[in-house]
Amino acid sequence: MSTGPLLIVWHSRTGASEQLAAAAAEGAGERARLLRAGETVPDDLLGAGGYLFCCPENLASMSGEMKEMFDRCYYPVLGRIEGRPYATMIAAGSDGEGAQRQIDRIATGWRLKRVTDPWIVMMHAQEPAEILAPKTVEGEDREQARELGAALAEGICQGIF
Repeated sequence: MSTGPLLIVWHSRTGASEQLAAAAAEGAGERARLLRAGETVPDDLLGAGGYLFCCPENLASMSGEMKEMFDRCYYPVLGRIEGRPYATMIAAGSDGEGAQRQIDRIATGWRLKRVTDPWIVMMHAQEPAEILAPKTVEGEDREQARELGAALAEGICQGIF
C-alpha cells in the first residue's frame, strides 16, 4: 500500500472542473498534490497514495486532455498501483455518465478501488453560448468538493482505504 499523497488530476475547459479540483485540494491541505492532466506523468501516479480524477464531460466523453493523460500513463503504471483508492468528480451540462463510465473502465483495468460514489456536478448548460461560457462553482458543490478532498486524504493517511 502506498502512503503517498492524494493526487488530484484535473482538466477544465470552462472552469468548473478546475474549481472543483482546487476546492478538493484545499480540503485535503498538505496531504494532496494538484496536477493538471497535461502535466501528469506516470511517476506522479506511482508516488500517490490515491487519486481524485476531475474533468468535464465533453460530447458524452471525458475531456481530451484527461483521456490523453490516461493514454500516456496507462501502461507504464499497469500492475503497479492495484488496490489504491480513487474517486471522481465530473462537471457536466446535463448527463456526465459517459465520462464517468470511461474513467471507471480505466480504473478497473488498473485495479483501483472506488471509495466514494461517482459525483457528477450538473452545470445545466444546454445552449452553445451557455456550454462555452466560463462556469462558477459555488456553495454546496464547492463545500462538497472540499469535504471529499479532506475525506480522501484522511482515509489515505490513516490507511482506511
